[in-house]
Amino acid sequence: MPKRFLPQQGPAAIAPHIEIMEISKATQEDIPGLCELLGFLFAQEAEFQPDLSMQIAGLREIIDFPERGQILVLHEGTSLLGMINLLYTVSTALGGRVILLEDMVVHPDHRRRGAGSKLLQAAIDFAKSVGCRRITLLTDQTNKSAQRFYKRFGFTISKMVPMRLP
Repeated sequence: MPKRFLPQQGPAAIAPHIEIMEISKATQEDIPGLCELLGFLFAQEAEFQPDLSMQIAGLREIIDFPERGQILVLHEGTSLLGMINLLYTVSTALGGRVILLEDMVVHPDHRRRGAGSKLLQAAIDFAKSVGCRRITLLTDQTNKSAQRFYKRFGFTISKMVPMRLP
């Protein structure tokens, strides 16, 4: 499933060696880098705090049991630039499999150059390829830039209110 993308503009486009951005399914070897990315994500979210042992356990649950979902990763050379976590469930309203987009993060040093767009489009393409009928995600109410980003891909704000039992 690897997809390859060339940088669009900027210094990387004229560098003598152009690194290719590649999206693939995460493996056990990606877990340390995924934990680093989740640390950046949880540091900016209002409801979560980084916890390395919990992150490792959660990542293993997904990577070791692909019937539960997939984590797509974006590499450029040997650098892990970003990740998106897609979990499966079934919608009785839609009569089939749907995806909960649980985590999406791009390393802060690699933002604003299309990595997030490449990841999200790959996730949308992946969801369609496995027959998923909807993708649902949560983002902080105060994170207006993330909301604008998702809206550019066709996501809309739901009238449903998320609730949680800790």
